[in-house]
Formats: sequence, structure tokens, C-alpha cells
Amino acid sequence: MMHSAPRMNPLESRAWLGLVGVSQVLPHVLDAQLLRDSRLTHFEFTVLSALYTAPDATLRMSQLADRTAATLPRLSHVCTRMESRELVERLQCAQDRRATDVHLTALGRRLFIRAIPRHIELVRQLVIDSLTPEQLEALADITEAIGARLEAHRG
Repeated sequence: MMHSAPRMNPLESRAWLGLVGVSQVLPHVLDAQLLRDSRLTHFEFTVLSALYTAPDATLRMSQLADRTAATLPRLSHVCTRMESRELVERLQCAQDRRATDVHLTALGRRLFIRAIPRHIELVRQLVIDSLTPEQLEALADITEAIGARLEAHRG
């Protein structure tokens, strides 16, 4: 008995390959801009953003890992690097002495705020301004639907 391999129709293939291509290239372009203008990787920018919007600019390491979709080892490595640059500080959690909190420093806050305008300018240039309002609405709907499936799959 022969089994046929699963296939995609031309539209499915076009959509899938387009998504994969964008998801592979976009982070590199964002990294290059942030490194050039602010000496931050896109992931470091994401960490600063999560802390900037957190109450008291502080999150438990596990919460920060969830918000940045990072593993704890990767996040720990990045936090060590950012701590050496005095952008964040790690503190023992007051509620659970086994846990570690990450706090955004004043220097980290200033660097993040200075990085935002050029980063948003590039995001607008690459994504926002290349879409009609209807396409932008569709993109928001699409990424929310895929994000929900990915979150459910992460368990």
C-alpha cells in the first residue's frame, strides 16, 4: 500500500513560504538597526520593553521568560550581559527567596526610550507603511490567530 505525502495547494504554499521567509529575515533586519543605532539586539530590546511596561519595572525571571518567549538559560545569559552594561539588575525576589527578579535600571530605561523612535521608524517603513489599513487589520487578525495556536501548543 502506497502512502502519499501531505501536500499544500499553491495558495497554502505561497502563504506558508511567505510567512517563513518574513519570520527569518525580519529579526535580522531589526537586529542590524538596533545594534547600529543603540547597541542592542532585538531580543535585548524586547527584554527592556517587557520590563519598561511591568509594574515597578520589575518581573520575575520566569515571567520575563514567558513574555519574551525565551528559555530560562537564554534569558539568564542575556541578563548577565545586560547587567554588565548596567541596563538591568537581578534581585532576590522578596516574596519567594528561591526566585530572581529582574529590574530595569535608570540607564536601561534611558537607552530603551532613546531606541524607540528609530526602531518604530524602521517597523513603519518595513511593515506598517507597506500595507493598506485593511491588510494591517488582516495581519493583526492573522498574527493573533496563529499566536493563540502557538500558545496552546506550548502548553
